[in-house]
Amino acid sequence: MARILPTFSLRKVDLLILLPVVVLVVAGLLSIFSATHNADIFIKFQKQVFWAILGVLLMVLVLFAPPRFYHYIAYLSYGVAIVLLLLVLVFGKTIGGNAGWFGIGGYGIQPSEFAKVTTVLALGRFLSDSTTSMHSFRDLTKAIGIVGLPWVLIFLQPDFGTGLIFWVIFLAMIFWAGAEMVLLLTLLSPVIISVLSVIGIWYFLIAAFVVSTLFYVMKRNLGIALMFLALNLSIGFGVQYTFSHLPEYQKNRIAVFIDPTEAPLSAGWNVIQSKVAIGSGGMTGRGYLQGSQTQLRFVPEQWTDFIFCVPAEEFGFIGGMSILLMFTLLLFRSLRIARILEFRFSSLVVIGITSLFLFHVFINIGMTLGLLPVIGIPLPFMSYGGSFFLTSMLAIGIVLHAWMTREMFE
Repeated sequence: MARILPTFSLRKVDLLILLPVVVLVVAGLLSIFSATHNADIFIKFQKQVFWAILGVLLMVLVLFAPPRFYHYIAYLSYGVAIVLLLLVLVFGKTIGGNAGWFGIGGYGIQPSEFAKVTTVLALGRFLSDSTTSMHSFRDLTKAIGIVGLPWVLIFLQPDFGTGLIFWVIFLAMIFWAGAEMVLLLTLLSPVIISVLSVIGIWYFLIAAFVVSTLFYVMKRNLGIALMFLALNLSIGFGVQYTFSHLPEYQKNRIAVFIDPTEAPLSAGWNVIQSKVAIGSGGMTGRGYLQGSQTQLRFVPEQWTDFIFCVPAEEFGFIGGMSILLMFTLLLFRSLRIARILEFRFSSLVVIGITSLFLFHVFINIGMTLGLLPVIGIPLPFMSYGGSFFLTSMLAIGIVLHAWMTREMFE
């Protein structure tokens, strides 16, 4: 029996994972308190305290599961998530233009957040099967289907930012499963070309020639490389043609999405004010509860997607870098765990969760600094919101569980 249920002990918990999470959760609560304490929205901090307590309990509960528990329930949990994504399209309520919420009392639950983890589990289960090969077109198609189904349902809500995360997870996990770089390049290049073609013709032309050159270096087949170049050029010019024939208001929306300074008093306001807040923090910051941008609420919704500007203004460069250091430690340790684990399913799941957190951190802080478009991506463990916070605690619990039970698969 001792081999069936893991014995929960603090000695088995990886502190290099747990301690950064604790610091980030506390930093998030302090930041949300600072952003809401002097306004009629203080209820948001109270709700986040509730989610924090519930999240910690969920993480601890996850640690008591049997060694192969998440392997066994991978497909079942994925199926439940798909059903919820279908139901929310019919019965869900709309918040911020996204019809992806279930309202429960004064709280909202977003199934798309939980679908991230269940998709990681299902894809990990499929890729870890001894009969699955990344050199098989049929298996690759099945893997795409596992990720594509929840992505379509989330795209219909519509929620572009959340949907994009699924493909980042997909690329990371198939690479870890043994997919060749040329396959990743083939899958990723159309997306890169499409985005750059909207920004400017020279951007996508240079990108098309670069990726085609890389394709030739990898495959050593000039004919296929030229076909790859022709395909990328066709995609780029096709997107440009479509963009040029859009109505003017749609062009403006895309322009603001790419560069918020195109509309400084409307869509670009958050980014501009966030950059002011971060810049005004200097080296050591203005002091806790003393940030002018924070306390005067120049940054709308600063307790959610723009939470990073709160500690960066109040504790300056040192505070911002401390947050980044905690995320760096968490991500590098997770990557190290994925490399050590011998149970293939656990290794794939940990790398999927690591890519999930990496994408969130990279995009969120990038858009807060004005370096990336604003697509509504929260910061793990810190941003206000129950669904993503619980999902993050569930995910980190699974990583800790994989580490705690590793000896049972050696």
